[in-house]
This record gives sequence, C-alpha cells and structure tokens, in this order.
Amino acid sequence: MKHLFSTTIAVALTLSAFAQKSDGTTKSLVSAEKDFAKSIAKNGEKEAFLEYAAANAIVFRPNPVNAKTYYASQSNNEKSLSWEPNYAKVSRSGEFGFSTGPYAVGGAEKKYGQYLSLWKAESGKWKLVIDLGTESNKPLSKVTNQFEEPKDHVAPKFLNEKELKAGKDIILTTEKTLNTLLKTHGIAAFGGFLTDNARLLFPGNEAINGKGKIISFYNGMISKINLKTTGVDKAIGSDLAYTYGVATIDYKADLRESFNYVFVYEKAADATWNLIIQAFVPAER
Repeated sequence: MKHLFSTTIAVALTLSAFAQKSDGTTKSLVSAEKDFAKSIAKNGEKEAFLEYAAANAIVFRPNPVNAKTYYASQSNNEKSLSWEPNYAKVSRSGEFGFSTGPYAVGGAEKKYGQYLSLWKAESGKWKLVIDLGTESNKPLSKVTNQFEEPKDHVAPKFLNEKELKAGKDIILTTEKTLNTLLKTHGIAAFGGFLTDNARLLFPGNEAINGKGKIISFYNGMISKINLKTTGVDKAIGSDLAYTYGVATIDYKADLRESFNYVFVYEKAADATWNLIIQAFVPAER
C-alpha cells in the first residue's frame, strides 16, 4: 500500500510537470493556461496558484502583491473560477508569453470579466508571473481565437546583468516618452504607440480590439492619463516586454480614478516598441 501511494504521488507530480511543459511554442503556453484553469476547478484557486505561480509572481488583489504570499494566507479555496484564452503569443526566445480572454466566477450568480496572464519558462515549465482580471458584463460577442506562434527562434545564450538592464531601460524610456506625450498631446498620443491589432481590457467593458476602437473609447470618456511605472521585464529574444504601475485617469465627466495597469509591448520591424495589450484594474488607495 505504501508503495502504491508513493507511485500515485509520483505519477501526479509527473502529470503536473507535463501540463506546465514549455517547448517555446504558443501552443504549449495555451495548454498550460487551460491546465491551470482545470487545476482550479479540481483543486481550488489557492492550491492551483501556489503550484503554477513563479516565486516572484504578482497578482492584483486589487493592488499588486506576491502571489505565493497572498495565496498561502488564504482560507477561501474558490473552485468556480473558469476562463478560456482567445489571444496568446510567445516571444521568439520562447521563454516569455501572454494569454488573455474572458473569465467567469460563481455559481448561479456569476460574475464576468477579462483576464491577462503573463508567463515565463523556468526549467522547461511555464510559470505564471502576472495575473490580472477586469470585471465586465457577460460577454455578448464571440472572439475568434488568435494564437500567434513565434516567427523564428532567437535566444541569446549569454546575457550579463548590464545587458539585461539595458534592455529593460529601453522599455522604461519608451513608457516615459509615452507618458510625456500624453501630458502634452492628450489621449491622441496613444495613436503613435498602439499596434493595429492591440487589445484593451478596461473595467466594465468587454475586450476592446483594434487600434481604432481603442482610440475611440479613450476619446469618448477620458481627458487625461498619467502613468507611474513600477516594474518592467523584457524577453531575451527582444520582441516582447511588459510594464506595470499606477495610472491616474481624469474622465471628461470631472472625475478622477486610480488604476493598476499592465502593458505588454511588442517590437516592430522599425525597432520601435508598441503596445499590444493594455489592462487596467481599479487601485485601492
């Protein structure tokens, strides 16, 4: 019996590792995301996050906190949280990627929203590094799945701390420039930083897809945005990066609110960095 128990545990651990296996493809990341959702349905939110989150992972509850620390202290083990990725992409270096899509939580009285998950590969397994969800009404429109595989594989073998910092500094400078232009040119400044297929996750709304629709949304309700960056990371393949921080938003209706944000940047053919994902969640002050 003792031998059987040990074998069962070994098999379970092997299956868990396989579920998170990273082979540098978007397909493997989507599989990890779906298995993460299955783990919550089976084992509960607490156990799943403790298993899938990296040691330095951040979750927004509502402000950024370490995922391991947060869930280790939680007694509630929610199992009704479910989600389905419909947009995902992995860097050319295969060690960083994101997925986003709709989520639902609860039984008879469901709550809905849009999530954003950022993942990094560690020792051949996908590990969650950032998780954020924005509440919305029940999604009414079906979004076609968009899972983009890396166009090639670029993974520098040796990068020292100075080179890694220099890469992150480029992203920080880009966001600083964006913030300056938002102050001098208003919301229109986003037009020069959004990719054509960009996605915006904003509380109370379904995912807003496409540069034109995002600009229209901003123009319709927001007069000013000020960004304060607090974190940054960049894929070693130098094609994807992300930032997070606090955004102060002034609405046209004479109202100001603070949001935590996560931005995902993509490097264009002309070497500029543009926004492919923007996600906001109310900040607690």
